[in-house]
Amino acid sequence: MYMELLGFFIIAVSAVYIYYKYVLFNFWRKKGVFYVEPIVPAGNLTAYVTGRKSLGELYLDAYIKYKNHRAFGMYSFFKPNLVITDLDLIRTVLTKEFPSFHDRGFFCNEKTDPLSGHLFSLPGKKWRNLRFKLGPTFTPAKIKQMFTILKEFGRELTRCIDNKSQETDCIEMKDIFSRYSADVIMSTAFGIEANCIKDPNSEFRRWGKRVFEENSFWVALFIFMPQFMNFFSIPITDRGVTRFFTKIFRENVNYRQTSNVVRHDFMNLLIQLMEKGYVEPDDEKDTNKDTVNVTPTMNRITMSEATAQSYIFYLAGFETSSTTATYCVYELAQHQHLQDKVRSEIDKVLEKHGELTYDAVNEMTYLHKVVNETLRKYPSVPVLNRICTKDINIPTTNIHVPKGTLISIPVFGVHRDPSIYPDPDKFDPERFNADEIATRHPCAHLPFGEGPRNCIGARFGYLQVKVGLVSLLSKFKFKLHPRTAIPLSYDERPFLLIPKGGVYFNIEPR
Repeated sequence: MYMELLGFFIIAVSAVYIYYKYVLFNFWRKKGVFYVEPIVPAGNLTAYVTGRKSLGELYLDAYIKYKNHRAFGMYSFFKPNLVITDLDLIRTVLTKEFPSFHDRGFFCNEKTDPLSGHLFSLPGKKWRNLRFKLGPTFTPAKIKQMFTILKEFGRELTRCIDNKSQETDCIEMKDIFSRYSADVIMSTAFGIEANCIKDPNSEFRRWGKRVFEENSFWVALFIFMPQFMNFFSIPITDRGVTRFFTKIFRENVNYRQTSNVVRHDFMNLLIQLMEKGYVEPDDEKDTNKDTVNVTPTMNRITMSEATAQSYIFYLAGFETSSTTATYCVYELAQHQHLQDKVRSEIDKVLEKHGELTYDAVNEMTYLHKVVNETLRKYPSVPVLNRICTKDINIPTTNIHVPKGTLISIPVFGVHRDPSIYPDPDKFDPERFNADEIATRHPCAHLPFGEGPRNCIGARFGYLQVKVGLVSLLSKFKFKLHPRTAIPLSYDERPFLLIPKGGVYFNIEPR
């Protein structure tokens, strides 16, 4: 009996292997497209799924090896994946032929996982409708109204570092920046004073960290195999996380509505969308009749939809902002002359304005270059994904892409390409001088994506990072502690490009 079962098992495994090898993995060969040889059963994701390499590094390595093909085939599990490396073709996918590539193809199931029904993952018409409604929530005027919140947490961040620098000469900044980001996002998205900066063991911090604790296998399914999760009704969001964020959002909405509390934050704008179906214009003169004179019941969003948007605002703004700020200080600590230069600009602008203001931050042009170079060298989202939503022949190639094919754009690879950015491992903010930018392709810098499906909260993300940096660099000097690795390595589990382990600094008052 044992031998029969063993024999059956060997036959079954062999059959699966042959089916993968000669049927599923024959897609690009039949189309005459160059492809990277896959491995059964994870295809070209094996190094990521097994935790040997981060997703960003996996696509970076593939980009460096095969970029001269302009586009080449890979396999994500058994699904064909076309990797685009040519900047003109990237522009075609993200902007020129956007109607054929408007979805990301990530897991999104509002029934089994209510918090997955957000702007980042929603497909097609649902995405377009929601993007149209949410667009007015991220205008410069709306973001400026939230500046007071950012400024207060910048002060709290400064007090935290001041206290810690008196206790120890070695401070781990990634965790502190994460707590700063958590406070900012919880306040603006959920109307909650989370107190994460003051209390590292805050309940809000614990739940926030739990969101990013999924192993690489589940993250790979979320990104590349959402059909599997849909078929088995598996949510990507932890049930406890769903209950926690849903509860605090609904409680605060109810409190504001019953107590007539109005606060200039993202939650207030979501409440407007729930109650009226539109966001009130920044200026009454700018009122658009087509936007305001609508049928309320047709344009209102539900409590569940609003909760999901608040949740993705948390996800998108929490880890990306904190890691960007960490990487930025990491580079400035290694290049003291650059740190001195950006600090000099900060001092000059703050003296001119008398205090930290929204306009003052926007005047700090060198700081903007520093942040852009940080995002160039360490893009938070190292790979952009799109799904081909209708058959298309990609212009200037002989590649026919059928509907349903996954398209990947290795942002990390583009940003580290020596033919685009000479000496790409060097941290050089001058790459973002106006004349330098003018010589580069529009798709050579993609930290927030490009085209209609770019990051809607990019302005807020920039501002959140800059306020944190200005608050600290105006008060302290940063040097790397020997415990910090050079170069940094990356966590293999998340989809985002996150440093592995702590990032430690010696911090001195000015």
